[in-house]
Amino acid sequence: MGVRLRYTLLYGAMVLVSGLGLLAIVGALSTQSTMQAPAGGAHAPAEVQIARLQEQLAESDEAHARQLLLGLITGLGVTVLLSLLLGRFLAGRVLRPLRVLTQATRRITADNLHQRLAVRGPADEVKALADTIDDLLARLEESFAAQRRFVADASHELRTPLATMRASVDVAMAKPGPVPQETAVLADRVRGSLDEVDRLLEGFLLLARAQHGAFDDREAVSLTALASELLRSRTDDDVDVFEDLHAEVATRGNPVLLARLVGNVIDNAFRHNAGPRGWVRVSVAARGSEAVLEVESTGEVLDSAQVAALGRPFHRLGRERTGSGTGLGLSIVDAVAAAHGGRLSLAARPDGGLLVTVALPLAVAVPA
Repeated sequence: MGVRLRYTLLYGAMVLVSGLGLLAIVGALSTQSTMQAPAGGAHAPAEVQIARLQEQLAESDEAHARQLLLGLITGLGVTVLLSLLLGRFLAGRVLRPLRVLTQATRRITADNLHQRLAVRGPADEVKALADTIDDLLARLEESFAAQRRFVADASHELRTPLATMRASVDVAMAKPGPVPQETAVLADRVRGSLDEVDRLLEGFLLLARAQHGAFDDREAVSLTALASELLRSRTDDDVDVFEDLHAEVATRGNPVLLARLVGNVIDNAFRHNAGPRGWVRVSVAARGSEAVLEVESTGEVLDSAQVAALGRPFHRLGRERTGSGTGLGLSIVDAVAAAHGGRLSLAARPDGGLLVTVALPLAVAVPA
């Protein structure tokens, strides 16, 4: 039961109780006889006439009492009805500032925490609530900004020691003289680990930038061209590729981030495919006001209840997924899509594999 309905019922109940009390008082007074029989007299005919007159007056009193009671009941019903309507109107006026606060708060998300309610007016309970929400939003904004700054700064700072370690390995391997086989194998492993950490740091930076959403270099970007270029660069002969890229479909956004979005989705499909008879289907289409990229691939059978968690950082399913990739691919896709006003949808295929759908706002102008 909403607050407005509770206020309405409260107003109506108050009027009803008051009216019932008034009706009881009037009813009690109307039942008392207004005439009293006189004491016995000497003349019988006169007494008979007085008795008849008293009977007529009593009947008239009863008729007036019934009319009065009927009028009171009718008035009480009309009063209760009017009180309910008036109570609903007044409750709406009283709760209007709270509805405004609710709508304004719902429009504020993690991407626009800089917005404030900024309610003006007397220092009442509603303004105190709005100021409290503004303080909470300020603390949340600072916390999100601090988290993003930490990720970006830590990723930048870690690049220097990684470069130093990679250079040390290269210098050690470039020394004159034969290099033991064990040392060469170890050096290759160290290089591979350094490359993996470097890709992980690059993913951190890209994820922080996408989650921040602070980029003004938006332009029309063809999803069809991006998908076609990425598919041409794939040389995996063990996977059959099916394309549906006939229409030129574009969205507006950052070209670098959108290229990474398309690349991560397609690379994820190839990386986690199901062996020599696997296949990948890539389609780009315009559906209403959205540019939709769909990538469907074969693979291991996944639990549909856990597929949605694949969009979280470092979350992978299955033994084959444990050591492959950085675990940030779909997280970056989700963040980039959200930063461009789109969304990521994941669905497990009954026969195994994954269907990844990315919906972005359709661009009005399609690039050449």
